[in-house]
Amino acid sequence: QVQLVESGGGTVQAGGSLRLSCAASGRALSVLGMAWFRQAPGKERELVGAISGRAGMTYYLDSVKGRFGISRDNAKSTVYLQMNSLKPEDTAEYYCAADPRIRVGKKPNEYAYWGQGTQVTVAS
Repeated sequence: QVQLVESGGGTVQAGGSLRLSCAASGRALSVLGMAWFRQAPGKERELVGAISGRAGMTYYLDSVKGRFGISRDNAKSTVYLQMNSLKPEDTAEYYCAADPRIRVGKKPNEYAYWGQGTQVTVAS
């Protein structure tokens, strides 16, 4: 079993920055493919960014490329999502996800483990 706990959400003005953290326990972070998803009211859950366990492969949603960065600190068992130049359309609940079977997964059903979510609100 893997437990994931997100933190770092909040309300920020457009153009501002936030850094989300996801603390993992139960398995070594290095063996887990990790990702951040988001879901806005009335919309489907979408992948924001994903990172592989060892090789450091990453994938980003087109609309966040150049603004968001996903990184991991295996020693601290923590994955981060640095979000810069935030826009109102980035407002959503953000979820951390993990799975030991994949490197970079793009769909929610590829991930077995999920955090409880953290709300990000970007005010215009």
